[in-house]
Amino acid sequence: MLLFAGDAPASHTPTRAKDVFDVSGAGDTAIAVLTLGLAAGATPAEAAELANRASGIAVGKLGTATVTFDELQASFR
Repeated sequence: MLLFAGDAPASHTPTRAKDVFDVSGAGDTAIAVLTLGLAAGATPAEAAELANRASGIAVGKLGTATVTFDELQASFR
């Protein structure tokens, strides 16, 4: 994921997925979590990291899937 913010250099957040089973909904997950992060007061870079991790979790599941708070929290351990 690349984050562009004004005149600052682009910030790259690397992929976090380990096993990819189905990419359905990965973009929707990224947009939803990015928006939630920003709305909750995260910086754009923090929100992008959350979104990237959530998408990585989602693609590790078959079909369209949800990502729980516990799964997202565990991705930081």
